[in-house]
Amino acid sequence: MGIDIKRVGIIGAGQMGSGIAQVCAVAGIDVLLNDREASRIESGLATIDGNLARQVAKAHLDESQRRDARERIAPAASFSDLGACDLVIEAATEDEATKRQIFSTLCPMLGPDALVATNTSSISITRLAAATDRPERFIGIHFMNPVPVMQLVELIRGIATEDATYESAKAFIAKLGKTSTMSEDFPAFIVNRILLPMINEAIYTLYEGVGSVEAIDTAMRLGANHPMGPLQLADFIGLDTCLSVMQVLYEGLADSKYRPCPLLVKYVEAGWLGRKTKRGFYDYRGEHPVPTR
Repeated sequence: MGIDIKRVGIIGAGQMGSGIAQVCAVAGIDVLLNDREASRIESGLATIDGNLARQVAKAHLDESQRRDARERIAPAASFSDLGACDLVIEAATEDEATKRQIFSTLCPMLGPDALVATNTSSISITRLAAATDRPERFIGIHFMNPVPVMQLVELIRGIATEDATYESAKAFIAKLGKTSTMSEDFPAFIVNRILLPMINEAIYTLYEGVGSVEAIDTAMRLGANHPMGPLQLADFIGLDTCLSVMQVLYEGLADSKYRPCPLLVKYVEAGWLGRKTKRGFYDYRGEHPVPTR
């Protein structure tokens, strides 16, 4: 039998972690937000404040709902502060060694019935679960970015994940007003298994000179009815994250069709990671984005 999740700990106060915290709080769930740097927690809380204010301005929330949601979110300076949580979601950087270290340090501080989840977009749930003391109570809960806007959440079971853990996670996502889909534990799961190779192919199309940045994005927006061109989307996701997912696919499936495009590698090596660094396939430093190629 699953558990009713009333208090959630979130590790990582960046774009994903703060977004998860926001939707949990709006849904009436108490949240403890942790990051290794106090300044990042403060920045995450400021982002949440701004997002909630925009929701009030758009009449998606009233002022009392905004205030109640904000009061449900508290900073957590250390993992020990998360000991009373029903569920802890890791939303740290997309690096397996970092995640495994977080889980091995975190788990001894949690209650025996607490569930542990990762927001990874591509890394094996089974391998990450092996770094915990509770693989049967471990699951992948992959929110889409931006979390407050996107409806889908992927649930990914590791080989040891129990039915009760899955049912608890499924009920939790429903409580947030979102839709869950279940994926088997294969590299990049469903969404990124399909999406990232498309983005990588768009980068190859640019790399080979088939079309310019503007031509490729326009073609897919107007020719395939995509709301955002693939190169614009890559900048939004973060080119480092795109490269990380493609590397997981390439190494995990051993198929040359998943080889990361050399141009993607070059942009990441240059530190041109997209919107977050103000340069990627577009230059965001001016009033309007300008293609960089």
